[in-house]
Amino acid sequence: MNKKKIMAVPTVCFWGVIAACFLGIIVGSFFDFGINEALANKTDIGAFFATYGSYFSYCLYPAAGSCLFVGLRKKGDCYRILAYTLLVLSLFMAVYYSNSYNGKSVRQLFGYSAGQSSPILSVASWMFWVVLYSWIPFVMIRLLDDRNPDRLIAVGAAILIAGITADNVNSWLKQVASRPRYKYLITLDDPISQFRNWWQMVPNLAGSDDNFKSWPSGNMTIASMMFSLPMLANVMRKRSERKNVICFIIACLYVLIYGYNRIHMTNHFLSDVCFGTLITYLIYVAVSEAFLSASKTD
Repeated sequence: MNKKKIMAVPTVCFWGVIAACFLGIIVGSFFDFGINEALANKTDIGAFFATYGSYFSYCLYPAAGSCLFVGLRKKGDCYRILAYTLLVLSLFMAVYYSNSYNGKSVRQLFGYSAGQSSPILSVASWMFWVVLYSWIPFVMIRLLDDRNPDRLIAVGAAILIAGITADNVNSWLKQVASRPRYKYLITLDDPISQFRNWWQMVPNLAGSDDNFKSWPSGNMTIASMMFSLPMLANVMRKRSERKNVICFIIACLYVLIYGYNRIHMTNHFLSDVCFGTLITYLIYVAVSEAFLSASKTD
């Protein structure tokens, strides 16, 4: 008898993530400010990870597009145009999100200055991301098992749709909460007087001011995409439950490091990190379960 799996790993893994997030939220609700006082310390290594650490999560977009491509091509030539369109779109999503969140740092790396430098440098900074992600489809297409195209399509669609949904939900919640970031508070004469807990929301106060977009952590939305890694491993040719669990452990370690980085670099509080992880994880679980159940029914 097959044991129940959630996102290709045993249910105990699901409950472990949920319990860890709730524990962090409870602790953060009482000690958010004190934890940041103890851990906050900007470093060059931390800044590098904050800029490029999301790369591994965004690799999942072209990987998901590869699943759709292989699954649709297996369904027949009538899906050829759709298959290529979704593959290109998934690659574009990775490039677009990376450039939107971290493009400024890369443009500085290329020496680009808006209004002064040649537009070619701006194009070069964009192509930097294209090069970083373009290898993924070539590798994934060779590794995927195409014997069950419906499952490939379900996994690919779930990752893409859940990723977009989670990003928009967290962006909306940031506006609803408009919580001041720690990095903003420490610029004030009396930081603790302006500190607000996550439930003390002032809707739409933030506007376009990033200083008031602390809760929930959008970067943890990006990091938590890694929890879909076991689903990808489960549609590979040489798959096994052991590999799925290893991928889950890798995802957990990645999320922990990313969460620490957000606090360490003064961008977020512990409760921000845990809420961002919890919300994204639940969205991925709900969407993936819906798509995978539909593929089994079909």
